[in-house]
Amino acid sequence: MLRGLWSYRGFVLGSVKREFQAKYSNAILGALWSLLSPLAMIVVYTVIFAEVMHSKLPGVSSQFAYSIYLCAGILTWGLFAEIVTRGQNMFIEQANLIKKVSFPRICLPLIAVASALVNFGIIFGLFIVFLVASHNFPGWVFFALLPVLAVQVLLALGIGMVAGVLNVFFRDVGQFMTIAMQFWFWLTPIVYPASILPEGVRPLLAWNPMAAVIQSYQAILVEGRMPAWHTLLPAAVLALLLCVFGLRLFRKRAGEMVDEL
Repeated sequence: MLRGLWSYRGFVLGSVKREFQAKYSNAILGALWSLLSPLAMIVVYTVIFAEVMHSKLPGVSSQFAYSIYLCAGILTWGLFAEIVTRGQNMFIEQANLIKKVSFPRICLPLIAVASALVNFGIIFGLFIVFLVASHNFPGWVFFALLPVLAVQVLLALGIGMVAGVLNVFFRDVGQFMTIAMQFWFWLTPIVYPASILPEGVRPLLAWNPMAAVIQSYQAILVEGRMPAWHTLLPAAVLALLLCVFGLRLFRKRAGEMVDEL
């Protein structure tokens, strides 16, 4: 399977490039919109929450602390949600390609992840510029984001692959996942700090794998410190298990999926 992916690397890269170009092909400003949209979001968070509402985080004195807190959570959640959403629909959306062209079907999850990472890279790049310009760049601890990002991508990929295969046979899966992602967002400390939750509720966050991931991002970007790595271990184990299960499910049902599509 890995040899097949390597042999079709041109197909994967070409698909990502064509998708990005098609997204902005009929727009006058073209790919510039990929910069303007996230830039507008960062400006809104900064102006509304830092300047108008004067929102503060407990124990953090920076003027832009809450804006950075929001961006750290919402931007990274956006990557997670995009991979999961694209994963659950990838086989259905590419049904014609799957039935007409012979290629390793496992390329489709890789294309979904690569496309999402390209979009995230543009948005997060602007966020980094904002951190530097506002003198809130965390320094060398910033590179601790890489293992956190890896755990998040694997978790999203695992969920997306499982949901994608099941969605071919049971279309209710896609509808369920859309609703579940909305609840999951608000059950994760993204727009609110975990410290404001009642003490009896806080231990329940340990059952939310994305809570540890988002809190790790916030620790690095807001507080400029290393995350609590042990809290990421359950999310990492779950991510690997879901990826293995999703891969086995895909290999077992690949033939039936073509007939169902």
